[in-house]
Amino acid sequence: MGEAKKVLVIGGGFSGMSAAIMLARGGIETDLVEIDAGWRSYGAGISLHGATLRVFAELGILDAFKATGAATDGLVVRMPHNDEVIVTIPTPPMPGTGLPGNAAIMRPALAAILAEATRAAGVSVRLGCSFETLAQDEAGVDVTFTDGSGARYDAVIGADGLYSRTRAMLMPDAPCPEYVGQAVWRAEMATPEGIETLNMWLGEGLKVGINPVSHGRSYMFVTEDRPTNDWVEASDLLRQMTALLDRFPSPILTGVQEGLSADSKLIYRPLEKMLLPQPWHAGRVMLIGDAVHATTPHLGAGACIGMEDGLVIAEELLRADTVAEAFAAHEARRWERCSMVVNNSARLSEIEVTGGDQQEHNAIMGRSMMALGAPV
Repeated sequence: MGEAKKVLVIGGGFSGMSAAIMLARGGIETDLVEIDAGWRSYGAGISLHGATLRVFAELGILDAFKATGAATDGLVVRMPHNDEVIVTIPTPPMPGTGLPGNAAIMRPALAAILAEATRAAGVSVRLGCSFETLAQDEAGVDVTFTDGSGARYDAVIGADGLYSRTRAMLMPDAPCPEYVGQAVWRAEMATPEGIETLNMWLGEGLKVGINPVSHGRSYMFVTEDRPTNDWVEASDLLRQMTALLDRFPSPILTGVQEGLSADSKLIYRPLEKMLLPQPWHAGRVMLIGDAVHATTPHLGAGACIGMEDGLVIAEELLRADTVAEAFAAHEARRWERCSMVVNNSARLSEIEVTGGDQQEHNAIMGRSMMALGAPV
């Protein structure tokens, strides 16, 4: 073990929990603070690239995922009016997982699996609490917390998301999240008859996908070209989502539309991106996950690269002699991969919004999927 004997993780999302699990398992005393007292994960389903299953295997949660989520084979693209299959695209399995390459799970279910693994690893978790101040010197970081307590750490990991307070404090000139001109609507439902893997319907300014998330259950996403970043009231979600599906006379989607209700766990989210130029650290505080590379969901890899961050930063802190060496090694390993996901996802979004070259879209998708399969 290197210089880092005691580490604080700020944020109990997927990235923060992944880092905390691996740090604690490696023998580093690890504290995690999460501002949400309920440790809740908002959202409906989440689609996962096969590389995420490789992360699950390293975290030791692959069996729990198998019992709770769904891994299926292939992407089926259908005509928007009659459900005729246009193409079936294979999603090869990721070596070491024994599972097909397309996966999905409900976000709260994945959060619960990770929370259980975090506690089991011996991480000290404090909920309803975050940092108040960070004061660094050459040897460590003195942290005061919102509950009035304080502690000293060898290193701090900021994993507090797209609107990271840690980033705002350390790097006030960092770029702000940027709206990309698309929004996504999500809902949970019983899996429609005939849907066995990820299915998509492509229309003008709109695409719909249905992805199984567990036995008999799926989630639907509707990606809409939307020039303005609008606020949508929760009371209006069902009406607007139903209206969007009117544009697809597909028999399958018509049946789904008729089954939607206020109980369908409807979610609306404008899509934003943000890529922080390196360095991603200041002194002994490192930012990971959405705090430095927030991406749109076009490659299904946002959770993947955030959780990979957690594994890599833990590996480097356990291996390197000093925190500075660990941080440098982490950034060197992560930049090309994470910037590829953010930039390629943004380009896919741009092609969709502008009606660009579908061949370019397909080529970017293919290259990206191959790149994600490479070792981390």
